[in-house]
Amino acid sequence: MDRELFTSSWKIMVARGVVGIVFGILVIVWPIETGLALMVLFGFWALLEGISLLVQVFRPSTEGSRLGRALLGVIALVVAFFAIFSPGVTAQTLTWIFGIWLIVRGLFEVFTAFSSYRLTPRWLLLVGGALSILLGVFFVANPGRGAVGIAIWLGLIAVCWGLVFVVAGFMLRREQSSPAPANPAPA
Repeated sequence: MDRELFTSSWKIMVARGVVGIVFGILVIVWPIETGLALMVLFGFWALLEGISLLVQVFRPSTEGSRLGRALLGVIALVVAFFAIFSPGVTAQTLTWIFGIWLIVRGLFEVFTAFSSYRLTPRWLLLVGGALSILLGVFFVANPGRGAVGIAIWLGLIAVCWGLVFVVAGFMLRREQSSPAPANPAPA
């Protein structure tokens, strides 16, 4: 991809940054609505995925397991139904699954800290494992608050990236407006 696409105009960079900041602030102000909107979008993606898989089952040129594709297609349609028509339940369920994953991941990190020789200091693996387990327990115990927390983090990240783009845009403006250094005459 051409590097100039993203750095050719300082105005575009500043505009991208402002959009990121506004998006981030809106997400932080309305985290529940953001989470619900993301679940609905996820639902439409799952709907298209399910339809695509089921269409592939009936195509004569399809290689591989038709039964597997059919099963995945039906599961995707069920997930799409819940995500579109009950996004709150879907968000809580996904947060719960994410929490279980964090707990399992944390347990593996703790196990790895005691069972293998690694270049990483053992205490770092233990701290990382403990944090994963604690965060996972929080998500499993409070899936609603966990989903809101994820939305707020998304908003904070968007604000930070927006600030980076605004600063980079103004730095690019300053670079483009400063006179180019004169080349000395060849001797």
